[in-house]
Amino acid sequence: MSGDPLQRRVSLAEAAERIGDRGDILLPLPPAQPVGLLEELGKRERFAGLTLWCALLQKPFPLLTRPGVQTNSQFFGPVERDLQDAGVPIDNLPGDFHGFAQIARRKRPRIVASVVAPPDDEGFLSFGLHAGASEAELYTAARDPDRLAIVEINREMPRTRGLPEHGDHRIHCSEVDLIVEHDEPLIALPPGAPSPEERSIARWVGDLVPDGATLQFGIGGIPNAIAELLAAGPRGDFGIHTEMLVDGIRLLHHAGKVSNRKGVYDGYTVCTFALGSRELYDWAGEEPAVRFLPVAATNLPAIIGRNRRFVGINGALGIDLHGQVVADTIGGRPYSGVGGHESFVTGAREAEDGKSILCLRSTYTHRGERRSRIAATLPPGSIVTTPRHQVQWIATEHGIVDLFGLTDRQRADALIAIADPPFRDELRSASRR
Repeated sequence: MSGDPLQRRVSLAEAAERIGDRGDILLPLPPAQPVGLLEELGKRERFAGLTLWCALLQKPFPLLTRPGVQTNSQFFGPVERDLQDAGVPIDNLPGDFHGFAQIARRKRPRIVASVVAPPDDEGFLSFGLHAGASEAELYTAARDPDRLAIVEINREMPRTRGLPEHGDHRIHCSEVDLIVEHDEPLIALPPGAPSPEERSIARWVGDLVPDGATLQFGIGGIPNAIAELLAAGPRGDFGIHTEMLVDGIRLLHHAGKVSNRKGVYDGYTVCTFALGSRELYDWAGEEPAVRFLPVAATNLPAIIGRNRRFVGINGALGIDLHGQVVADTIGGRPYSGVGGHESFVTGAREAEDGKSILCLRSTYTHRGERRSRIAATLPPGSIVTTPRHQVQWIATEHGIVDLFGLTDRQRADALIAIADPPFRDELRSASRR
């Protein structure tokens, strides 16, 4: 195509002026949040009524504290928690990740904005490290004259791939309404060294993963420790179908453990966003097997359940003796988000020879007091993330148990067996009562 591919390029100030002081803005997860645009909008002192629809904010943008701005976050992180503690109008938006895509379709936010990689020789802009719930909606907004599709080019964003049936994870410069530019290092979350408890959990989980398993990894040290163990172990022929691309998946590829013969999207490692080290981001741009798909193509339980020997590995914050799992709140207050938690628990259950494994340390410390994460009953005000009838395998550093198909009494006994030993007698007494 001849001509300047960036003919729709405007300054950040011009883009902020086009947005105005009211309406709805849909934002992606990091590292695709348009930092330059959000910081430019924050230069305005007040708004008539601007609502941000977002998840896991990567910075405490001044915009969030301006009068007339309401923030609705589907996944809380440190920024959201701190802002809420400070009295900033930020609300939790309950729902799973693919449900957020449905909310976006129904709300039809007037503005959809995302970071993209620089254009290729044909003028196509790759969405880089994020598809999620915003990519499909940006396509829709770009075709609607009453809405604004804004992309922010960041030269730090790698150019990644999708699949043709889902839009190839790219959009042409001529299709968007506004193009802005802002270069900034991408937010990174490199994995730390696993703790002794995390390594113990990884060993229990690793023993359950068979040859030919299709793997999904959640966020945190435990999933990366499991991937590291599998990369060094004897089994392989794995497939990858995950919500989040993590550093452990890169290790599995480098170890030659990934064949992606899995039944859905064969030949490809599929995800909907990446969050990890800079090395992971560079590898995602270089590895042709890695494909980024909209969240509706990765997180629907019906799609997950079609994968061969699916093994979903996720975390939890607490569980009671009935098997009710709390994974996104503490004391009834938002701590993270539902994300893909229940979706992958359900999808794994539906898969032939599938396993859903929820991992948690057996204890935590509250105000200097050591407490058990396995409780007789959940504390008042607790919010259940995944109901007891969906839950399968539970792992702590003390062991791993399968709750699926067990009676109430059997469930309690199984969970007490993997609780921290000093708390077991107390749990047994509570169970008898």
